[in-house]
Amino acid sequence: MPFTTPFTVVIPARFGSSRLPGKPLADIGGQPMIQHVWQRAQESRAGRVVIATDDAWVQQACERFGAEVVMTLAGHVSGTDRLAEVAQALNLDEDHRVINVQGDEPLIPSVLINQVADNLDLHPEAAIATLCERIHDAESVFNPNVVKVVFDRQGMAHYFSRAPIPWYRDGWDAATAVGANRTANRDLPDNFGYFRHIGIYGYRAGVLADFVRWPPAPAEQVEALEQLRALYNGARIHVDLAAVSPPAGVDTEADLQRVRAFLNKQEIN
Repeated sequence: MPFTTPFTVVIPARFGSSRLPGKPLADIGGQPMIQHVWQRAQESRAGRVVIATDDAWVQQACERFGAEVVMTLAGHVSGTDRLAEVAQALNLDEDHRVINVQGDEPLIPSVLINQVADNLDLHPEAAIATLCERIHDAESVFNPNVVKVVFDRQGMAHYFSRAPIPWYRDGWDAATAVGANRTANRDLPDNFGYFRHIGIYGYRAGVLADFVRWPPAPAEQVEALEQLRALYNGARIHVDLAAVSPPAGVDTEADLQRVRAFLNKQEIN
């Protein structure tokens, strides 16, 4: 049964991108990419959808299609810092749910936005909620660009890592991960599931205010995963299996062309 407590979606949208400059305004089917993301968020049960940007061009483009825009500082290190500024600007209550939807996810299913928001209602002990999906191939387990997560029976995260966690002691040896034989002996254990973290987050507004005051955690600096800062400071993170598998976002020109082709095919059909 859906929850009725309102929540807010915030979509951070930076104009600058090292791999794809001007990414939020990239044309997809006659609309800027950020408009597609905004439309997916509007299809959720969010009471409010806000685009957060530090760029006047992005602001103007978003206001043309009717979006609410909050201008933020340009010097934020991460999207979470930008999110915290928006929560403060909107004067949100500490327990208000803020869902962070990345501005480069034009195909994100709205059901995932609702799922993360609902899980914060279902688990009042959690300060943050996020999603994952099952990994079925060893190559992904060993890929440092695929972030793995381990969680307990209640779905509370123990740790996130770029490393293959947990280590399959009886099936892998040191040569599995390094050296000339690193592609050998990579069978996954039959009795354990590995999970890939999906980067959509729901926060209580109060933890956002705390997060930006906390210094980077040691493990966060090593792994380059800022969610480890929350765990280091005792904030619990709920992890759930995604209701549907999310399409990949847009990081490169090739990704952009893939999304254009997909949506064009949808229109034709």
